[in-house]
Amino acid sequence: MQTHTSFDGLISDTEEEILRLVSDRDASTAGLYEMLRYHLGLDGSGSSGKRMRPLLGLLAYASIAGDHRKALPGAAAVELGHNFSLVHDDIEDGDTERRHRTTLWALRGIPQAINAGDMLFTLSRVALHRLTELGFSDAKVLRLMRLYDDTCVALCEGQYLDIWASERSEPMSVEIYFDMIGRKTAALIAASVETGALLATDDESVITRYRAFGWALGIAFQLNDDLLGIWGEQAATGKEPTDVARHKMTLPVIYAFEQAEPQDRAKLEAIWRTDAPADGQVAEAVALIERLGGRDYTRDQAHQHRDRALAELEAAGVVDAEALESLRAIIVGVIKA
Repeated sequence: MQTHTSFDGLISDTEEEILRLVSDRDASTAGLYEMLRYHLGLDGSGSSGKRMRPLLGLLAYASIAGDHRKALPGAAAVELGHNFSLVHDDIEDGDTERRHRTTLWALRGIPQAINAGDMLFTLSRVALHRLTELGFSDAKVLRLMRLYDDTCVALCEGQYLDIWASERSEPMSVEIYFDMIGRKTAALIAASVETGALLATDDESVITRYRAFGWALGIAFQLNDDLLGIWGEQAATGKEPTDVARHKMTLPVIYAFEQAEPQDRAKLEAIWRTDAPADGQVAEAVALIERLGGRDYTRDQAHQHRDRALAELEAAGVVDAEALESLRAIIVGVIKA
């Protein structure tokens, strides 16, 4: 594999670009940038995550234009934007662990974590300004900023729906769930891919295909995460599969509730009303969800969206065969549960 499509090389270049933004600026605020590097996994203390979103954007750019380096500010912006949402999500969900490490709010307190999340968001926009220095037109940079802002609006809307659903006694419908994950997960992955395509070409048909590819992949990615949240292994995910114990309404659960006859539904509702269900209750709920088709339905939907992503990518007319194979590998590798 050539340098420009090496995953390790792309990740290293992205992290170097991010480090330009999260390095200490002066002694008085060094603690803030230390928190940013900790959360991003750039302080040497733990995992930094897969960096899938910037990888997709850089590969999209490379598949059209070749050398990925001019697209690095866009990749950095996407990753910083993703991580600002993770910092805030951890606070809102009460999660104390991410990627086998203590979450930022649990380590440094909620006020500092909120501020650090805000700083990640701000720096994600600052990252985009460097595109002008690299020779991209003001019109293209402005369009990219509009795309980024629209994506952040969708993220916040999706998070609203997620919180709203968690406050209700009744589960949301399958239809609303797909709407929510479209805004909360697929929108950012689609924007990551669209960013790479937008920087690489002015061909609107190609840009549209790449966005559709990213959208379908984003849905597949979230559905796979839903499966791992119930049936996954901690070593693979960085988190225990505790979605049922924590009463998370993911697609397998929502589908099971919709399909359940009154007796089974009553059992699920009783477990969901239990503040801290025992291991036996969790196991009973997982067995019910599986028997009612939640696992099979979610896996089938994940595969359908994965196949749709592959079809959109094929139709886009990718120029660089090596980058295309790298994108295919990511698509196929998404479904692990």
